[in-house]
Amino acid sequence: MTLENKQRDYVSVTYSEEERPFTKYPDLLTRYLVSRYSLSERKKILDLGCGRGEFLKGFIRCGLNGYGVDQSLIGKSICPEAKILQSDMGNKPLPYEDNSFDVIFSKSVLEHFYYPEKLVKEMLRILKPGGLAITMVPDWESIYKTFYEDYTHRTPFTSSSLRDIFLIHGFDDVTVEKFRQLPFLWAMPWLRPFAAFVSLIAPRVLRPYSKLVKFSQEIMLLCSCVKRP
Repeated sequence: MTLENKQRDYVSVTYSEEERPFTKYPDLLTRYLVSRYSLSERKKILDLGCGRGEFLKGFIRCGLNGYGVDQSLIGKSICPEAKILQSDMGNKPLPYEDNSFDVIFSKSVLEHFYYPEKLVKEMLRILKPGGLAITMVPDWESIYKTFYEDYTHRTPFTSSSLRDIFLIHGFDDVTVEKFRQLPFLWAMPWLRPFAAFVSLIAPRVLRPYSKLVKFSQEIMLLCSCVKRP
């Protein structure tokens, strides 16, 4: 008997519902970002590397006009109301015209490319003048021991390197901050020292069993910047 060797879709394996069950987090994060950056309804937003489509769906629930692009089309099953295209991102131009979007959002995307600057240049091209880019990547300083557990990770980022890649390739008003994925901290920022304390004293072996420990220790970088009008 001849067995067919078929390459499995990255998203379907790494982000399967069995491995990573759906949670309320995408809705909480998208509502927070919409409020924080004053994203008005009907703005055109592109979720760059939309994956399963959970965050894209969250932005649409907030009233934005949602588009997605990814190497996988799995997001269409989760977010059928969005306009999702398939693209070999980072190797070919994105399938959009110049100055197409008011907002571009990406989460855990840039670190998957050997030359992330190619994608940053494309983000600048398709963003409207005055448009906003919101980018989240893992913070190398906090997860360097586990960063390469995902074999598709290529380029780690620090606060400085994430800031520089956007500044060098034409974006303005670039800000980068360390960001813990614990929603209670967004509403109660005075508890950040508590999360920092937990990150120092909690054993790493507790991460699989405690979201407080996991997301106190695994910090993201949150970058926002604009395209010059």
